[in-house]
Amino acid sequence: MSSPKSATRRSTLQALGAGAAGLAMPAIARAQDRPVRVGYAIARTGPWAAGAQVTQEPNYLLWADQQNAAGGLDVQGKRRKVELIGLDDRSEIETCIRSYEKLMGSDKVDLILPPWGSNANFALAPLANRFGYPMLAPTALSRKLIDMHLPYFFSLLQQPDRMMGALVDMLVANGVKTIAILYMDDLFGLENFAALNAALKKTDIRVVERKGYPLGVKDLAPVLRTIKDQNPDAFIGITYPPDTILASKQSKEIGFNPKLFYASVGTAFQLYRNVLGAGAEGVSGMGSWNAATSPGAKAYFQAHTAKFGGKEPDRWASGHCWAGLEILTQAVAKVGLDRKAIRDYVAKNEHKTIIGPVRFEGSENVATPGSVGQWQNGEFEVVWPRSIATAQLVMPKPAWK
Repeated sequence: MSSPKSATRRSTLQALGAGAAGLAMPAIARAQDRPVRVGYAIARTGPWAAGAQVTQEPNYLLWADQQNAAGGLDVQGKRRKVELIGLDDRSEIETCIRSYEKLMGSDKVDLILPPWGSNANFALAPLANRFGYPMLAPTALSRKLIDMHLPYFFSLLQQPDRMMGALVDMLVANGVKTIAILYMDDLFGLENFAALNAALKKTDIRVVERKGYPLGVKDLAPVLRTIKDQNPDAFIGITYPPDTILASKQSKEIGFNPKLFYASVGTAFQLYRNVLGAGAEGVSGMGSWNAATSPGAKAYFQAHTAKFGGKEPDRWASGHCWAGLEILTQAVAKVGLDRKAIRDYVAKNEHKTIIGPVRFEGSENVATPGSVGQWQNGEFEVVWPRSIATAQLVMPKPAWK
C-alpha cells in the first residue's frame, strides 16, 4: 500500500505531464502552421544570369505562387504556405557556397532548390549531401558529378554522353561528313567536348577544327572566319547563352552558314529568337520539350507566359526545372518534410512529369533520352530522336536573314 506522500508525488507528476502535453500541443500546431521555408541562391547578376533568370528562378516563383494559391504546399495532407528565401550568387562559386552554407546551416531552411549551371552544382552537391538536403538539379550537365555517387543529388538533365550521342546520331543519319567544334573552356564545355569526341570516334565524320574559348569572351569572329574557310558541313558550338548569341550574330555578319548550325545552351530561349529574329530559323541546339510535348507541358507553358507578361520558358532545361519541382511536390505530399524520406522517395520511384517519366539510377535520370531542337517557324521543335520529335529536322539550314 502506498503512502500519502508517494500518492501526492504521483499526482504531481501526472499533473506536470498533463501540463507539458498541453504546452506541447500548441507548439506542434504552430510548427504545422508555419510556412515551409525553401531556400536557394541563383545568379541574378553576372554571366550566369542570362540562363538562370530564364531557366530556374522564374520557375521557382511560379511554383511558390501556384502552391500558395492552392492554400499552400501539401505536406502529408496539410497545406502550408511556401516562403521562398532567394539570394543572388552573383555568378560566383564562392558566393554560391557561402549562401547555401547559411541557408542549410544557420537558417536551417526546410528545403533547398538548386543553383544554375554545372559549375555551381558541382561545388554545392557535396555540401548539400553533407547537410542532408535533397537536390533536384535541372542544369547540372556533368558525368563527373554523377560519378561522385552522392545519395542526395539528382540530375534531371540528360548527361553529356546522351546529349552528344543524340547529336552525333542525327549528324550521321543526315549525311554530315565534316564538322567544326567551338567549346566553352570550363567544366560544362570540356565534359561535353569530351563526350562529343567519344561519340565521333564511332563514325567517319572528320573534325576540321577544335577550338576552346574562355568565359566572358567578347569576340568570336576570328575563329569563326578560320572555320568558315574550311567549309564544314556542320558547326557545333558548346556554348552558354551570351556566347550562343555572339557566335550566331558574328556567323551571320561574316556569311558563315553551314548546312547545320548547332549552338548548345541558349538557343532554346525566347531571347535568342527575339535577338536573331528571322535569323533564328533553322538554328539547332539543346532542346527537349515544347508545349506540344504533353498536356502538362502546355499548361505549364501557358501559366509561365501569363505570369511573366509573355516571357516564355526555354525549351530545354526549363522543362526539367519544372519537372524537378513536380517531383519535390509529390515527395512532400507523400512523406512530408523529412529530408531522408524525400531522398528515398525520389530515388526509389518513377515520376510522372511534364517532360515524361523520370527515373533515377543513382544520381542520373535514365528515363529521358538525349535530344536536339531546332527553330522552325517561331517554335523550337524537338527534331531528334524521332521517337519524341515534334517536327522533322530541316537541313540544310536556310540562309541567315
